[in-house]
Amino acid sequence: MEDLPVSLFGEIVKRLTKTSDLNSLSLVSKGIYTIEGELRDAIYVGCGVHPAKVPLVSLCSRFPNLCKVEFNYSCWTPSHGMQLDNKGLHVFSSCCPSLTDLTLSSCSYVDDTGLGFLACFKRLMYLKLNALPAITSSGLLSVAVGCKTLSALHLDSCKKLGSANWLEYLGSTASLEELVVKYCKKISQFDLLKFGPGWMKLQKFEFQISGLDNVFDPRDPMCVEHCQYTYDFSCESLKDLTLARITTEHEMGLSYLLRKCKALENLCLHYVLGIKDNDMITLLRNCSNLRTISLCLTPRFNEGHVFRTSLTDDCLKALALGCPMLQSFELIFWGCDEVYREIGFTQEGLVMLIQSCPIRDFVLSGAHIFDDDGVKALSCAQFLETLELMNCMQITDAGMRFLARAPRLINLILRQCDGFTDDGVGEVIRACKLESLIVEGCSHVS
Repeated sequence: MEDLPVSLFGEIVKRLTKTSDLNSLSLVSKGIYTIEGELRDAIYVGCGVHPAKVPLVSLCSRFPNLCKVEFNYSCWTPSHGMQLDNKGLHVFSSCCPSLTDLTLSSCSYVDDTGLGFLACFKRLMYLKLNALPAITSSGLLSVAVGCKTLSALHLDSCKKLGSANWLEYLGSTASLEELVVKYCKKISQFDLLKFGPGWMKLQKFEFQISGLDNVFDPRDPMCVEHCQYTYDFSCESLKDLTLARITTEHEMGLSYLLRKCKALENLCLHYVLGIKDNDMITLLRNCSNLRTISLCLTPRFNEGHVFRTSLTDDCLKALALGCPMLQSFELIFWGCDEVYREIGFTQEGLVMLIQSCPIRDFVLSGAHIFDDDGVKALSCAQFLETLELMNCMQITDAGMRFLARAPRLINLILRQCDGFTDDGVGEVIRACKLESLIVEGCSHVS
């Protein structure tokens, strides 16, 4: 083994992805041990490693070219020993000069002082901070100022983190291409408007809150009574947009993005209260490159005191006409029934969309409007490869027999659908060349 060329060793190591395999390979010979250490560019540090000063220095010495590192203590207990703390992060920042991607998850002993050491990573481009309870806006501002090459920032479940000046600073530099803010309760959708010029370069944006946003407070600070909204930032580079559980009824807020995105390819709107057909139509008229869309809708009172989901077939028509490249469509209804909680879409509208766009992946959940006739239309879709049906009670064995005719169906997922039996599913299995089949919670399927 020692006589093999170094280039061949390198190719072997590059093709191994499992950490256990790489660790085993390094035991074969001293030559492989050295080469594997030099080529390893990513590691994961969990609860089993005590990141005190000496182990961290040894780790960085063993792998001198680390580019991607994750510290994750999500399952940590005191019996696991020491977590990474500010001192450990200081040591790590001084001996890992090539780092470009860092993730800190559930690091309870890292605070603003520790974040200040991240400025030592002169090549840091991707930073993910997940469940860091001690960090505040001051620490994040030091990251924004010190990490000049930062292009992606993900913040998840950081409960003390507010807006302060870090958003304005990052916006003024216009360096970020990705910004993800999830479940940080002190950051509102209106705080994110402070990002200003930063929206011009941003390609991916995600904002989610836990629960539902307050409909009445706070109000949009840019809203002046009896005057139109004055948003002047541009976001024409945005390709991926996710908004979840925000309210746009009494203020504009982040719903303004829907009027500005022209390069959008992936759109995810989950329980966005106040969004209407006009908002979606305006968006879809400008987004001819849209490839994936995910909608989670729940009923609420609309015009005429009708309790239904806010979007209607007009939205589907705009989607069919304006998005000829749509390949993935996910539609989830929550809390809808046939009597009191209506669905704004009709089966005819869904069928029209399916027949108009080259949809390859289709997910439909909680749709009491969808029955065997709808499945019949699905069976004629020329591009459909993956289908997931969940809680669609009106589909029977007759619908499954229609589905057996689908020309390209290879992946089928059926969850909590009680209308069909073994016979119907068996028809699909025998007729289609399925690569994967998942059946969960369908009471009449054995």
